[in-house]
Amino acid sequence: METLLNTYKNRLAQTDNTFVRYLMPQIHWGERLTGIIGARGTGKTTLMLQYIKQNLDITKAVYVSLDDLYFANNRLVDLAYKLWQEGITNLFIDEVHKYPYNTWAQELKNIYDSYPEICTVFSGSSILKIYEGNADLSRRAVEYELFGLSFREFLASESIKNMPAISLEDLLKRHVEIASDITNGIKIMPLFRKYLQSGYFPYYKEGLTTYSHKLANTVSAVLETDLPATERIEFTSVQKLKRLLTIIAGLAPFAPNMSQLGAHVDILRNNLPKSLLLLERARMLGLLRANGKNLSPLSKPAKIYLDNPNLAFALGNENTNIGSLRETFFYNQLRIVSSVTDAQRGDFTVNGQLVFEVGGKSKTFAQIANIPDSYLAIDEVEIGIGNRIPLWMFGLLY
Repeated sequence: METLLNTYKNRLAQTDNTFVRYLMPQIHWGERLTGIIGARGTGKTTLMLQYIKQNLDITKAVYVSLDDLYFANNRLVDLAYKLWQEGITNLFIDEVHKYPYNTWAQELKNIYDSYPEICTVFSGSSILKIYEGNADLSRRAVEYELFGLSFREFLASESIKNMPAISLEDLLKRHVEIASDITNGIKIMPLFRKYLQSGYFPYYKEGLTTYSHKLANTVSAVLETDLPATERIEFTSVQKLKRLLTIIAGLAPFAPNMSQLGAHVDILRNNLPKSLLLLERARMLGLLRANGKNLSPLSKPAKIYLDNPNLAFALGNENTNIGSLRETFFYNQLRIVSSVTDAQRGDFTVNGQLVFEVGGKSKTFAQIANIPDSYLAIDEVEIGIGNRIPLWMFGLLY
């Protein structure tokens, strides 16, 4: 256990508090059991260590990762008992989906029930269905999801502009004023282009030349390691999912023909929606629903997107159509804070009422003419006018 604690102290000492993710103030850290899920590389580990460093007595808090070799021969619940004996009041558990015993949910429940003095925070892959684990966590755990960097956070991470997130309502009403303030002395469009290619995951800071390669490796790790660990799927199924994602990357965004798509990857048409949902939970895809309805296992999405624009470059599509990147960005940023569905006219319906068409600076209202509460999300402009709003500004919402 001493080696485990030394690892924690070293990681804490190396944690930088200069830039903190949007989710930090949203989490109710005082809850007895808190779950943070998210795609690989979004910064869950850093978030937990930052909270410890900023807010807790480090002698009363411990961070552990369940992929540590310590847990090859030791159980989490036994560690919790030892830490409770030593007066630890805050336990942070990382990578629960990598726990070798496949009993993480049951052991978290046991810790919750046995040690009410301990506040436990755990993190895991976005693939995890926390409330469908081996124990009933639904009335115990409060769950949050950490998404990739918004464009607002990217600007803060680059030390270019630090500003609070704005609401969609405020953006629609005050976008000219807000854009004028932000772009004063800043060339925003080159920064936006950089973000679209390589700014969604915090580890872009490690080097832009290797970022796309690292992201491609992350995709492989999610499919080859995280999926089997959480879903217990077979090797052949993993390979089919990889082929499916590769095909979609070359087509997205598109309205799928489920029979043809399934035939390309040897997945039965009735099983294909389940595969797409799995890739969405892994934050590889964004599935646009029709009419605001949830996607049932036997229905198909109205349109399929890659989860974020960076994936288009990482999956070998450097020549991706700019229109595709624009729509992917809009859907990625909006669906985190709003309900986004397909639109009969226009590209997206937001919150069941607002209609948006996404395009370049020459885009007109022709496709959404005479539709109430309709807007253009326009690329290649710094400051908009009326219902023509700069596309980059939709990255300021979280």
